[in-house]
Amino acid sequence: MSKILVTGAAGFIGMHVTLALLARGDEVVGIDNLNDYYDPALKHARLAEIQAAGGTFRFVKMDVADNAALAALAEAEQFDTVIHLAAQAGVRYSITNPHAYAQSNLVGFVNVLEACRHHGVKHLVYASSSSVYGGNTKMPFAETDAVDHPVSLYAATKKANELMAHTYSHLYGLPTTGLRFFTVYGPWGRPDMAPFLFTKAILAGEPIKVFNHGNMKRDFTYIDDIVAGVVATADRPPQPDGDFDRMNPSAATSWAPYRVFNIGHSEPVALMDFIACLEDALGKKAELDLQPMAPGDVAATYADVGALEAWTGVHPGVQLEEGISSFVRWYRSFFPA
Repeated sequence: MSKILVTGAAGFIGMHVTLALLARGDEVVGIDNLNDYYDPALKHARLAEIQAAGGTFRFVKMDVADNAALAALAEAEQFDTVIHLAAQAGVRYSITNPHAYAQSNLVGFVNVLEACRHHGVKHLVYASSSSVYGGNTKMPFAETDAVDHPVSLYAATKKANELMAHTYSHLYGLPTTGLRFFTVYGPWGRPDMAPFLFTKAILAGEPIKVFNHGNMKRDFTYIDDIVAGVVATADRPPQPDGDFDRMNPSAATSWAPYRVFNIGHSEPVALMDFIACLEDALGKKAELDLQPMAPGDVAATYADVGALEAWTGVHPGVQLEEGISSFVRWYRSFFPA
C-alpha cells in the first residue's frame, strides 16, 4: 500500500484514478479547488462517488496555487507518490482567460514540484497533453518529435510543465513522468468536451457546433484505458537513461530520471464518424451547425503509444462503440429525462 496525493481529484480523470487506487488498497488524499469552470455540482457528485466506494480516502479543498497550504499538506502526509491532474483545462477557454492558465498550470505546477522536492516524494506523475504537438502534421505523434510550436496558451503551459519537470529531475533527482493525454471520454466526463456537449444538444433537439466543417480527427481514448496507463506509470518511477545521447538528444528521455509518454487509443476517428456513433447510441440524429476551425485548435491528433506499451505493458483496449455506449448509459442515468 502506498500513500498517494491526487490533485484534481474531483475532476474527470482524477476521480477515476482515485477509484482505481482505492480499489487496490492504496491510501489516497485528494485535493481540488472545486472551481466553477464548469458546474461544481458534477465535481461534488464525483467526490460522493469516491466516498461511497470505500477505502482510505480523505478530501481536502485546496488550490495548488496556494503554495503554503500545499507545502504544509506534503510535510504532514509524507506522500510516496504524487499524481498531479489539477489544471486549468480547455484549449478554447485559454484564448479569453489566459491568466487562469498561468496561475493554475504554471504557478501551481512549481508549487507541486517544490512540495515533491522538499518532502521526500519518490515519484511525480503529471498530466501533460496531446496539445503540445501544436502545429505538427507528422502522424502519428511520437514523444521523440519536436514540440516547439504550440497553437494555444494551454498547450504552451503543458509544454512548460514538461520542461519544469525535467529541471527538477536534473537538479534534485526527482523522478518525474509526464503523460500526454489524447481526447479522453467516458462516464463522468467534462461538460466542456464534445461527447458531453453533443449528447446534451442532441437530446434537447438543438444543433451541435461542428468545427472545421467536420474535417477533424481525434484519438478518442476511453477513461479506463487512461487510468490503466496512469496507474501503471505511477508504479514505475523512471531511472536515468544510460543510453541517452547528448549529441543527439531524445525529447522523451534524459540523463535525469525523467520520462514523457503518449497515452491514447492510437486509432484516430473522423469527427463525423464519432457523431454517427453517438447518434446510434442515442437513437436520435444530430442537427449540425458547421463552423470554421476554432482558434487554437488542430485538425487531427493521433498517438504513437509504443513507448508506453513497452514501459508498462498497457495497451488501450476499449473500442469507440463500447465506450460511447457506456458514456451514454451514464449520461442518461445522471441526467434522467
